[in-house]
Amino acid sequence: MKETILGIDVCTHTYEQLINELMYNIDQNKKSFIVAINPEKIMKAQSDQSLQELLNHATYQIPDGIGVVLASKIRGGRIKDRVTGIDMMLKLCQEATEQRKNIFLYGAKPGVADQAKEKLEAKFPGIQIAGTLHGYEKDEEVIIKAINDSKADIVFVALGSPAQENWIVKHMNDLHPTVFQGVGGSYDVISGNIKRAPSTFQKLGLEWFYRLLKEPWRIRRQLLLPMFLLKAVKK
Repeated sequence: MKETILGIDVCTHTYEQLINELMYNIDQNKKSFIVAINPEKIMKAQSDQSLQELLNHATYQIPDGIGVVLASKIRGGRIKDRVTGIDMMLKLCQEATEQRKNIFLYGAKPGVADQAKEKLEAKFPGIQIAGTLHGYEKDEEVIIKAINDSKADIVFVALGSPAQENWIVKHMNDLHPTVFQGVGGSYDVISGNIKRAPSTFQKLGLEWFYRLLKEPWRIRRQLLLPMFLLKAVKK
């Protein structure tokens, strides 16, 4: 099930529902594309038709930003909680470990995907990470061959948004994996290069506020939230 907020589709699935569907899709060899949705992306899409089409092209648009959840609740929608990109990735890794599905890590700076692989192997003993490749490789044939040779079922793509989503849409039908997720800076967080907000901030949906305290220059981006809520409610 999905609801539409300012022209952008957003899934109402819980983590458990998404995981169950994605594992089923792997078994059925049905391609799935996951994109994280937040107020900033929705606001940009208001004046960018190609971005709107890109976001709506995804199989699953997860409500990553607390503003999306608030907008849905104010409008009487069905989105109850955030489904964050990094937590979706970690839950997919956990389920993939249990169901013996292969994973490929593509993107980020040289060495970061390898660091993330080590951390994931420590966190999920038995996880099958079939390969890694940094995001600075420019030869598309090399990238495609590396992913296909790995026989991965799931590929996480860390190229930044919307570059990673554009890359997925362009190549997913030529690649062996079934599940594709753009994960932004998640490898840096998993590897420990960037510190994530404490769990208290995460549970309260205040990761944005923690980042603002750490990086005050984000204030201009965060001012989009009240504008987004006002526009979403009026719409």
